[in-house]
Amino acid sequence: MIYSGGPLKADIPDLDLASFTLHRARELGDKPALIDGPSGRAVSYAELERSVRSLAAGLSARGFGKGDRFAICLPNVPEYAIAFHGAIASGGCCTTANPLYTVRELGHQLADCRARMLLTMPPFLDVARQAAGQAGDCEVFVLGQAAEATSLSELLGDPGAAPDVAFDPVADIAALPYSSGTTGVSKGVMLSHRNLIANMLQVETVLPVAAEDVLVAPLPFFHIYGLSVIMNAWLHAGATIVTMPRFELAQYLDLLERYAATRAYIVPPIALALARHPAAASRNLTALRYILCAAAPLGADLEQELAQRLGCEVGQAYGLTEASPGTHGTPASGSARKRGSVGPPLQGTECRLVDPATGADAAPGEPGEVLVRGPQVMRGYLNNPEATAAVIDPDGWLRTGDLAIADQDGWLTVVDRMKELIKYKGLQVAPAELEAILITHPQVADCAVIGVPDQEAGEVPKAFVVPAGDDFDADAVLAFVAEQVAPYKRIRIIDRVPEIPKSPSGKILRRLLRSSELVS
Repeated sequence: MIYSGGPLKADIPDLDLASFTLHRARELGDKPALIDGPSGRAVSYAELERSVRSLAAGLSARGFGKGDRFAICLPNVPEYAIAFHGAIASGGCCTTANPLYTVRELGHQLADCRARMLLTMPPFLDVARQAAGQAGDCEVFVLGQAAEATSLSELLGDPGAAPDVAFDPVADIAALPYSSGTTGVSKGVMLSHRNLIANMLQVETVLPVAAEDVLVAPLPFFHIYGLSVIMNAWLHAGATIVTMPRFELAQYLDLLERYAATRAYIVPPIALALARHPAAASRNLTALRYILCAAAPLGADLEQELAQRLGCEVGQAYGLTEASPGTHGTPASGSARKRGSVGPPLQGTECRLVDPATGADAAPGEPGEVLVRGPQVMRGYLNNPEATAAVIDPDGWLRTGDLAIADQDGWLTVVDRMKELIKYKGLQVAPAELEAILITHPQVADCAVIGVPDQEAGEVPKAFVVPAGDDFDADAVLAFVAEQVAPYKRIRIIDRVPEIPKSPSGKILRRLLRSSELVS
C-alpha cells in the first residue's frame, strides 16, 4: 500500500535556491543571521545578502556561471552560507566536501564533478592544493590569508554588478553533495533548485521555525542535514544560527546556554550525551523547546530519557541525501508522540514498504524496504545513469535500502539497513572503500569490513582480515588505512580470520560476519 503525506499545501515557487533562502534578508537588516560560536562574530542578514551578491558578481567577472561547479571544503563558519549562495546566485552549483578528507578522497570528488574552483581554509590548504592538482583545472581560494594563496576577499566584486541569471529551477542543479548511496564509492547527488526548495517547504510543515528561534549548529554544513535542514531552512525563516567548526560537548553546552538556544537539531551520539553525560545536568537549557534527532535511528527509550531530562519535546525525522533530504518527520507539536518512530511521510511525499526479494507490498507492521516518491527526489547521480536506474524506477520510486515497519497511520520505524553502509555519528562509511585500501597492504590476503555497534558513535568500522603471512601487524595495517581516509572512516577493530565468507558469485556475506562468533 502507499502511505501518503497528502498534497503539499504550499506552492513551490519558480525561484532559484539563493533567492528563495534569502527572501527576507533585506527586511531583517541588522538581525544576526549567523554567529561564529567560538568568537561571537556575527553576520547580519543585510551583510549576508550583500556578500552573496558581491561574490556572485566576482565569480561572474571571472567567467564562472551556468553549469560550473564551486567546491566548498570548510568547517562550519558564517562564510559557508556566503560561499554557497554566492556560487548559486552566479548560476553555478556547489559541491560540498568534508574538510578532513585526504588528497585521494577530495581529489576524486573534484575530478568527478569537474570543479572549477575550490574554497578552503589555511589548515586544509595543502591537501586542497594537491587534490585540485590531481583533479585538473581547479583554482583554489582560501578563507583568510595564507602564503601564495588567493583570498576569498579577492573574489568579491561590486554587489550592484551581480548577474541576472535565467534559472530553470527544475533542471538546473543547485547542490552536488556526495553520497555512497547504498554501496560503493561516493557519487555526486544532483539536487535541483526545485528539489531543495520543495523539501524546505515540506520540512517546514512539521518543523516550523520562527525568526525568534536560535539554533546552535554542531552538524557539518557539508552534510545534507546540516546544509538544508539547518543552514538553508533557518536562513529562509529569518532565524539565527550559531556555528561550530567542530563538535565538542563542552563548547556545545556553553553555546546552548549562552545564546539561549530554542531548538537543537542533533544526531544520536549527541542525544546520548545530552541524556546521560554529567556535564549536561548542570546547564541551564530551559530555553530549549524542541529537539530533533535524525541521520540515524534513536531508540524509543533514549528518546524518552532525553525528553525527560531536558524537559522539552523530542522528535525524529528520516531521509537521505538523495531526497534533499527529508521524507518523514514527527510533528513538533499538535500530535501524539510515538517514541522511536520517525513519523509519517511529509506533505507531498508518498512511501511504500516492499519485500526486497519480490517487490510485493509489506502489510502494516511487517518489515519492508522503504521506497519514497516526491518532488524532493534527486535528478540522479552525476555521470552515472546505471547507478541512478538502480535506485529510481520508471515510476519515480526511490529505493532507500532501509528496512522499516509502518503502522496503520503510516508512522515509520526504521528497524535495519539493507545497505552495507556504516553510519559513524551519522556520517556514511562505505565498506567497499575501506576494503579497496586494505587489500593493497602486503600483509592482507583478503578482507571484509562491517559496522559494529558502538554506544557513542552508533557504529564503527571493523575489519576481518585473512593475513598474507605470519608477520601480520594489526597496528601497522590500521595506521596504513588511517593515513588514507578521513578520521571518521578509520577502522577501529581488526580480527584475523582464516577466510572471508562469500557467495558463489564472490559477494561478501556480511550477514554471516555479523551473526557469527567472529564479531567481538
